[in-house]
Amino acid sequence: MDRVFAEAQHKQFEFDAKVAGVFDDMVSRSIPHYKEVLELCADFALMYLKQDSTLLDLGTSTGAMLVEIASRAKFPLHLYGIDNAESMLDAAHNKLSAYDFSANLICGDVLEVEFPKCNVVIANYTLQFIRPLMREKLVQKIFDCLESGGIFIVSEKVIVEHKGLDFLMIDYYLQNKKKQGYSDFEIARKREALENVLVPYSENENKEMLTNAGFKHIETLFRWVNFASFIAIKN
Repeated sequence: MDRVFAEAQHKQFEFDAKVAGVFDDMVSRSIPHYKEVLELCADFALMYLKQDSTLLDLGTSTGAMLVEIASRAKFPLHLYGIDNAESMLDAAHNKLSAYDFSANLICGDVLEVEFPKCNVVIANYTLQFIRPLMREKLVQKIFDCLESGGIFIVSEKVIVEHKGLDFLMIDYYLQNKKKQGYSDFEIARKREALENVLVPYSENENKEMLTNAGFKHIETLFRWVNFASFIAIKN
C-alpha cells in the first residue's frame, strides 16, 4: 500500500524503487477512474491495431497499459515500452512475464531514445512531467514516428484558465484523495514534492500543442474535473 508520503521528506518527487513498489496502488488511488481510463485507452488503441502492428507506450511505468493491450489483442503485436526508471521496468517485466506476454522494454529518456515507426502511441500521465519546451519537441517526435492514419492517445492532469474554478477543481480532487485514504499530511507532502515537477497544461493548451505538431483531428476521450484523455489522428 502506498505510504510514500506518510513521513516527512524534503526532496522532489522521483520514480525510484520505493515508488515502484507501490506504484499501482498509488495511481489507482491518486488518479480518478484510473482503471476505466486504462480500459478506454486500450479499447481505442485496438481499433487502430491489426496483426503485426506496432504500439509504443511512453512512460510505461509498471507495464499496466501493455498488459491491458496484450491481454485483449487477438493477434500478434509489436509492443514497446519506454521508461527512464529501471525499477519501474523491472516491475513491468515481472508483470508481463507473469502473464506470459512479451514486449520490448527500453530504459531511457523518451526525448533521446529512437522511436520505431508506430501505428499507436500512448502516453498516460507522462507529458506532464516533461518540461514545457521539451514537451513540444516530444509531441513532434511522436507525430513523426506515427504511420499515416496512426493515433496518439494521451492522458494528463489539466488546469483550467479560470483561476477561481481551477482552485475549486483542485480542492475537489484533493477531497477525493482523502476519500481514498490519504491523510492531509500525505496530500500536502506529495503536493510539495511535485511542485515544479508536474506541470499541467489546460485542455486547450494540450490540443494546441497537438495541432502544432501536425495532428489534424483531436478529440477529448475522457474528462473528470482536472484529468483528461485525448485522441489525435495523424492524417
